[in-house]
Amino acid sequence: MLKTASRRLFIALCVAIVAVLASIGAGSSRASETFNLSDEQEIGQQVFNALKGKGEIVSSSPLYEPLQPIAAAITRTAQPYYGRPFKFYLVHEPSPNAFATPGGNVYVTDSLLYFVKNTEELAGTICHEVSHTIHHDSMALIEKERRIERREIGAAVLLGPSAAHILAITLIGKLHSLGYSREAESAADLTGSDVCAGSGYNPWGLVWLFQDFDKADLSQMPQILSDHPSNAHRVQALRQHFREKPAVFAKFNADPKSAKPIAIPKDATEQFLR
Repeated sequence: MLKTASRRLFIALCVAIVAVLASIGAGSSRASETFNLSDEQEIGQQVFNALKGKGEIVSSSPLYEPLQPIAAAITRTAQPYYGRPFKFYLVHEPSPNAFATPGGNVYVTDSLLYFVKNTEELAGTICHEVSHTIHHDSMALIEKERRIERREIGAAVLLGPSAAHILAITLIGKLHSLGYSREAESAADLTGSDVCAGSGYNPWGLVWLFQDFDKADLSQMPQILSDHPSNAHRVQALRQHFREKPAVFAKFNADPKSAKPIAIPKDATEQFLR
């Protein structure tokens, strides 16, 4: 289910989708085909432009110092599995969150860096989001919605309005349905743990993160969490994944006391607000 904290992102995403469809042409054969990497990059760029236009992207901050080494290590592991370069941006939002868009952009909220308790939890979050991009989950979601809308708007198109215009109305009206499936979230968890292990970060960080979210009293639930599957189910699936691949995971310590502390400047957000 789409969380309130990311509603603006998906409104921007809907606008970007419409722009891509418009450039393709509603009547062309391309409109009925699956998006390719160029389409993904264009959608991602338009989301970036929307976030930048709203002043949410943090261009300079001391928070990049703890983020960049983690992002660089994860990129080295994940990049061979995706055909566009990964880029990482801080965004200013009150909810601890992270989200990835088509085309390789990964956004981390400044509040997430203050929420995580160690380096492994931050790495786990990023690995999870990168995995959604590798799996093309956003594009699969868009394509699924587009197929549904094609059937619903077929008759209306004959009456005059363009397919892109109607798609914009229906998508924005159905933002609540733009959520990853249980299978997509679980797959991103497992691939994310593989990416973390390959990057040298303890994949148990994702388990610890879910447990910390369960203990936290948050007014807005982060996008990484979902009504389905539950955190308990995701932790169980990760534990099973670790048991099934001992050659990869047995060397990592499950005890959060073994985690590497993360140093976060206390006044970085205040600097941005000024």
